[in-house]
Amino acid sequence: MKKLFPIVAFIAVALISLMMAGFAYFATQEAARIKFEAAADDALNRIESRIDLHLSLLRSTQALFDARNGDISQTEFKAFFNALDVDNNFAGLRGIGFLQLVKTGDEASVERDILHDFGTPHPVYPDTTQPWRAPISLFEPLDPSNQASIGYDMFSEPVRRTAIEKAMADDQQHASGLVQLGQGTGAAQTFTGFLVFVRLNVETAPEVINASRSSTAGFLYAAFRARDLFQIALSRAPLLPVNTEIYDGAVNSDDLLFRSETPPASSFGERLLVTRKITVAGRPWTVQFRPTSAFSQPSSRAIPVMLGLFGLLLAGAIALVARYQERAYDAVSALHETTEKSLLEKDLMLQEMKHRIKNSITRVLAIARQTASRATDVNEFSASFSARLQAMAASQDMLTRSRWQKADLADLLRIELGQVFGKDLPEELLSGPEVLLDETTTQSLGLTFHELATNALKYGEAGNFVGALKVDWSLEGHGRERTLTLNWREAGKKKVEAPSQTGFGTKLIDLNVTRELRGTIRRDFQADGLKVEIKIPLTA
Repeated sequence: MKKLFPIVAFIAVALISLMMAGFAYFATQEAARIKFEAAADDALNRIESRIDLHLSLLRSTQALFDARNGDISQTEFKAFFNALDVDNNFAGLRGIGFLQLVKTGDEASVERDILHDFGTPHPVYPDTTQPWRAPISLFEPLDPSNQASIGYDMFSEPVRRTAIEKAMADDQQHASGLVQLGQGTGAAQTFTGFLVFVRLNVETAPEVINASRSSTAGFLYAAFRARDLFQIALSRAPLLPVNTEIYDGAVNSDDLLFRSETPPASSFGERLLVTRKITVAGRPWTVQFRPTSAFSQPSSRAIPVMLGLFGLLLAGAIALVARYQERAYDAVSALHETTEKSLLEKDLMLQEMKHRIKNSITRVLAIARQTASRATDVNEFSASFSARLQAMAASQDMLTRSRWQKADLADLLRIELGQVFGKDLPEELLSGPEVLLDETTTQSLGLTFHELATNALKYGEAGNFVGALKVDWSLEGHGRERTLTLNWREAGKKKVEAPSQTGFGTKLIDLNVTRELRGTIRRDFQADGLKVEIKIPLTA
């Protein structure tokens, strides 16, 4: 439990911190949503206020016609329209007109009225199969570009006809669907927009519809350019950071009335999309608002991230403190064991130093005897003996400087055997594949080979011992599960027997193989020599 405490502490504090960061993140998102909804509602109010202002103009025109019982000439209608100063006060309004309602076949009466008002003939068009006709009799402003609209039968076009039929049924205003203003009248330019109709009742109207108080003589209507109308509504200061899309009815690309020029910010995606439903002159619209790049969130999204990172750092700090505390407890418990181990290792090192010194002296004497037995005179002995001592010193110096971080087994054997028997070793003495040893294995096997060679030099037949020594090795397994098997064979003419007492050199060999290298060693004392088999696992 003591070892698991740092992990448990880290997980607990990290979870609490991440929960707090999550709450902060959702609070930030909710604040942004509320702020943007307020901006969207402000934009919606501007749109509705602008539309109401324009529809009030249509009601004023209806009041004028009602006061004169529908008897308004083209000159009077133009004077009324000019007095409104539409360009400055009602931007987005394309114009106001009057449709005279007649039965199909009675178009001549309408054409006479138009000729009387305008002084030029304007036939009713286009041809239709509908029972009713609703041609434009009056329209302002009547520019040269739209004079051809006089006489155009709106009842012949399906979208306009649907709104007119609704206006026939009551005294309310009724908006059409999306239309292209000027289309069908020969106008040079068309505009995306909509129309609003309201019926005009007069006492002397023809008998065309059964009304509650009077008959319908025709319809007043207002034509709106959608783009100009909504841009004026949304351009009032302060500018709102919203992208607006207005659809006639449901959201459909074919029913798009207006889209803001400023694109929505891609970083918000659809997360802050606000959809509102409104009714304009009895017709449902859908308005969608998205934030633009000018929209700023009430609080930074970096706060939850910073809070989460701070929590994780705090959890890590607590875990480290707990870990260091655990290590302090472990250090106290391990102090006694470490002290005892240090004392044992110190004693072992002292004994090893003594033994190495004795072996070095023995090795020098053995080299001297072997050299003397083969030398023919003092000069030859001196040269050979000096060369072997220099080789021994050079090999020892190379081992000390290189530290054997990666050593080849064959090179290690040549150096260790060369220190004992000299550099001139026969080629057939060593055989085996390339094996690279790590530092620990190199040092332990180096000492082991040194002890084996020294013992062979001490107790073997010195005259021709090297020729009777064979060392071979092999590898078993693959990867990190390999095992090195090394065979050390000493052949001679005399029988070799196991010693009655185990010397320090033998103990040192056993400790190196079994404890340091976690291997096994087996000695076979035979009639014609000694065979030593060493098996150690290789971790690299």
